Amino acid sequence: MAQELNIEVSGVGSSATPVMVAGFTGEDAVNVTGMIRADLARTGAFILTGQGVTLSEATSFDGAKQQSAGAYAVAVGSVNSLSGGQVEVRYRLYDLRKSQQVSYLSLVSPVEKVRYTAHRIADDIYQKLTGIRGIAGTRLAYVAKAGKEYRLEVSDADGGGRQVALRSKEPIISPSWSPDGSKVAYVSFEAKKPVVYIQNLRTGERHVVANYKGNNSAPSWFPDGSRIAVALSKNGYTQVYTVSASGGNLKQVTHTNSICTEPQVTPDGQWIYFTSDQSGGPQIYRVSTAGGTPQRVTFSGSYNISPRVSPDGRHLAFISNRGGGFQLYIKDLGNGQEMRLSNTYRDESPSFSPNGQYIMYSTDSGRSGTLSVVSIDGSFRQKISMKATDVREPSWSPFSK
Repeated sequence: MAQELNIEVSGVGSSATPVMVAGFTGEDAVNVTGMIRADLARTGAFILTGQGVTLSEATSFDGAKQQSAGAYAVAVGSVNSLSGGQVEVRYRLYDLRKSQQVSYLSLVSPVEKVRYTAHRIADDIYQKLTGIRGIAGTRLAYVAKAGKEYRLEVSDADGGGRQVALRSKEPIISPSWSPDGSKVAYVSFEAKKPVVYIQNLRTGERHVVANYKGNNSAPSWFPDGSRIAVALSKNGYTQVYTVSASGGNLKQVTHTNSICTEPQVTPDGQWIYFTSDQSGGPQIYRVSTAGGTPQRVTFSGSYNISPRVSPDGRHLAFISNRGGGFQLYIKDLGNGQEMRLSNTYRDESPSFSPNGQYIMYSTDSGRSGTLSVVSIDGSFRQKISMKATDVREPSWSPFSK
């Protein structure tokens, strides 16, 4: 049996909302309630009540009474078996502060797919109560190393549904999701040098995108999926280029006598953030996707690398060494304020959730790499691990189309 990711939740967010998720009636074969509660717990946005309480869909709610018992909203539902191995899950969400029903869903799926129904309900609860789109239905890509084997793996956000996209005896690094979530670009050393590939996750088919002289690394998609930014050392110093997602049509973006690497295309497709040592030590810069003069972005600390821009373009996540090891920082690109988010010391590879509320990164736990998640305000954390396996290089998928 394939081992799945183990996720440990630490605490709740600073403004968590008390929510009762009552047991759904009729769920003898599948624990929909448990899956919904687990999804919501992983957000850190809620204090969950109602453990062990089962309520029918027809329950009426007294807002004042329920609020006095500590709940601001109540979710109730039912699970009904249909013919042909199908299951219908009905769900209702009641906002006690507004004294009104705010959502109702009736979802039919095969019994083996009911977990995706639970994710959808959890995301609906999250969005209705926070105004922000939920991420229970998103996916993760990461690199797992067990023994001498490297694996590019894809899983659901809760660690379930794990699939192996590639196995290799050579390192795999830098997975990057296509904007439509159907493909992953990555770097493989199977040719005894770094080469950039794109792989279709549905068919398993893949093709080479960049295999030029020297190193080919750090793929980052343009938002329309037509091109990819890469770092190439084909002419000496590593520089930032763009290349067609089908391969070819190579264009050089940076032209410096220093190293320019780790390109990251912004969500609006207007800028490429990257790491360069042109100021003497590694710092983060940005350049127009059309080229031009790079602009320095980070000034605090002498070592700043691995830029990642949030989906709304407002924040920059990066790794900084300011005397306490390599740690995750976030920078408000509007006012320039920076904040350290991690309490670990060998952090790598940050990746924003598609709703921009969390950052996943890899770090060391003993002798193995693990993944961690932290909210952008630093108030909520998760640890993601796999027994006897080194897990690194996380990439959070976009929302499904």
